[in-house]
Amino acid sequence: MKRLFLFALCALLFFNAAAQQNPLLPSGADPYSTFKDGFYYYTHTTGDKLVIWKTKSLFELKNAEKKTIWLARPHQMHSIWAPEISFLEGKWYMYFAGRTEAGKDHRMYVLENASLDPMKGDWTLKGQVGDASDKWAIDGDVFEHKGKLYMMWSGWEGDQNGQQNIYIARMKNPWTIVGDRMKISGSDYDWEKHGDLGKNSNPPHVNVNEGPQFLARGKKMFVIYSASGCWTDFYALGMLTADASADPMKVSSWTKSPNPVFKQSVENGVYAPGHNSFFKSPDGKEDWILYHANSAPGQGCGGKRSPRAQRFSWNADGSPNFGIPVKN
Repeated sequence: MKRLFLFALCALLFFNAAAQQNPLLPSGADPYSTFKDGFYYYTHTTGDKLVIWKTKSLFELKNAEKKTIWLARPHQMHSIWAPEISFLEGKWYMYFAGRTEAGKDHRMYVLENASLDPMKGDWTLKGQVGDASDKWAIDGDVFEHKGKLYMMWSGWEGDQNGQQNIYIARMKNPWTIVGDRMKISGSDYDWEKHGDLGKNSNPPHVNVNEGPQFLARGKKMFVIYSASGCWTDFYALGMLTADASADPMKVSSWTKSPNPVFKQSVENGVYAPGHNSFFKSPDGKEDWILYHANSAPGQGCGGKRSPRAQRFSWNADGSPNFGIPVKN
């Protein structure tokens, strides 16, 4: 027992000592992690494959065990974005957005693995995850609330780009959506509308709400999402708030914060922070935000985005306080 306590203490001290070592990797957009049985399982966008890192500390990702679990076959699927790994109902699932070669634009898909260790066993493509509208969809986040399973994602209202909204739907199981999707957020404020692509683009302007992440604590639940174009330095995080007792499927349950809750810090050299997820310290006592950002202005949505992490606190009203992005 004493040895176990000392191990946990050493792990936590190392965790805190390493906390200022941002970025976690030289590059990697849309970072996501899950903690299970003493290990963090991490993933991010690679474009043509799905990869998992396994580590005791996210601040040791550079030295972590790494495995490619699925490689898109040529002429089958490409532009694989924003994977998320979750352990649900006794199995591992990897959700991701992909574009088929047949011309079907981005939709959500899921892989399944029955092994207790996601680095082992077989990952198989379970299929597409979507509602009956079958519209463009990316950035799926699956969460459980009061014994029910839900998925949130970013999608289009119709078949044309121009506005990405946040939608939510109920799930019958980890691979099946039931019922209609509900829109819970669009671009309502000016800070969500930075997305000018130029007069020669079609469309010339895109408003973005994407990367929704569920967060709950006490009597409140939150959706933290990314807004404005990732190709701008104004990419930032927004927040929806609801009572924990409310129905997350009802638009009236959610209230949007009028200002971003996490945005660029010119003084600290962090630009376009966004597409976040959350994790806790190994002892479960500290809350951390995991996100990507650029280290210089004008770097856009390319390979210069890198994963970063920092601890956050809670305000007196129960809402999260992410502070400002820390220096590299």
